Formats: sequence, C-alpha cells, structure tokens
Amino acid sequence: MTEKIPGTSENIPKWDIALAALAREAWKKKGEALRIDDFLQLAADHSIRFDDIMVTMFELVLQNKWSYKVADGTKTNITRDEVNNLYVNGRLNEADVRDYIGLWQPLG
Repeated sequence: MTEKIPGTSENIPKWDIALAALAREAWKKKGEALRIDDFLQLAADHSIRFDDIMVTMFELVLQNKWSYKVADGTKTNITRDEVNNLYVNGRLNEADVRDYIGLWQPLG
C-alpha cells in the first residue's frame, strides 16, 4: 500500500522499506518466523531504534504484507486501533509490545 506525495505523482510506502527488507533478510537467514527477540537483536546489531522496526512490522501486518500469529501458531488480526493504543508514551518500547511474543513472517 502506498500514498501519493502531495503535489507529485510519486508514491511512498506506508512503512520503512529498508527496515522491511532487513526484517525479510533476517527471516530468510533464520529460516522460520521471527519473534520479538529477533527484532531486538536486529535493532542492536544495526543501531536502529526498536520502535522503528516494530512500527514497520505492525504496518506490514496491517497492509497484509506480513502475518502475525500468536505463540501457538494461530493467525490473529492486528487492528489500527490496537497499534495506535500501543503508543503510550509517543514511542513503542519493549514493554509496549510484550504481548506480541508470537510469530512474524512475510506473506507470499
């Protein structure tokens, strides 16, 4: 999903494409779904803010580019309201996403 840049014909994605590519690469290397610990490690390894990665991951799920399954493997829907409510202090932190300990992986 993309948005038009006002005054142009250019589209921009609703997520950070570099972080999306980094997550996809991590998923390929791991050979299985990613977990919160994997995103924390990516943030540490690449000096990226954890919340930036998670904002991208939530947006990818909302746009049906990735799926999120709870720990037992059951797919669950994440809603925009749910994500918006995670921003308790204006940024996501590890405590905000502690309930999302399930499996994250690309679709298609």
